[in-house]
Amino acid sequence: MKRIILAAIAVMTFGFANAQQTRFGVKGGLNISTVVGGDVNDTKSLIGFHVGGFAEIHVVEKFFIQPELSYSAQGTKVDGPLGSDVDLKLNYLNIPVLAKYYFVENKFSVEAGPQLGILLSAKGNGTDVKDLTRSTDFGFNLGAGYNFTENLSVGIRYTIGLSPLSDKDIDNTEDYYDSAKNSNLALSLAYKF
Repeated sequence: MKRIILAAIAVMTFGFANAQQTRFGVKGGLNISTVVGGDVNDTKSLIGFHVGGFAEIHVVEKFFIQPELSYSAQGTKVDGPLGSDVDLKLNYLNIPVLAKYYFVENKFSVEAGPQLGILLSAKGNGTDVKDLTRSTDFGFNLGAGYNFTENLSVGIRYTIGLSPLSDKDIDNTEDYYDSAKNSNLALSLAYKF
């Protein structure tokens, strides 16, 4: 884990030093998240939020690299006993690194890239369940954005979970692919300095 984080920091530092132009910004917004796959049936979306910062590193022409660091409140609602819902709240420190390409005079952009999530807390109806969940979460992001001005933009991003939420009952490759994973749709408002 420490090697992954150190490698990400080294890549960001190298990018900052060699970039033609780097802009920094802050962003925040709404999360609509759930858990898909595994033995989890009848899940419902849980509304959360995300907030953090980013750097937009100009590489060539309309191509940018955008590393981010954000706090993200995710999870799901699961049908519990006697028809009551159980809220599973998962809070992550997410570190995505996105390739970003601008269209139409730098107004509209598309983005894609991997994400590392570090679990900060996990609660099921207020009870700590962090020991039952993995401490890291890997995902892949696909998204789009629109710049209203040089500084103000909006974005939409879908994060596909690639790693299971728990190592419980994973004995082979088939169990790994069928396991419960995060799924998150994020709507953001960003401001670049």
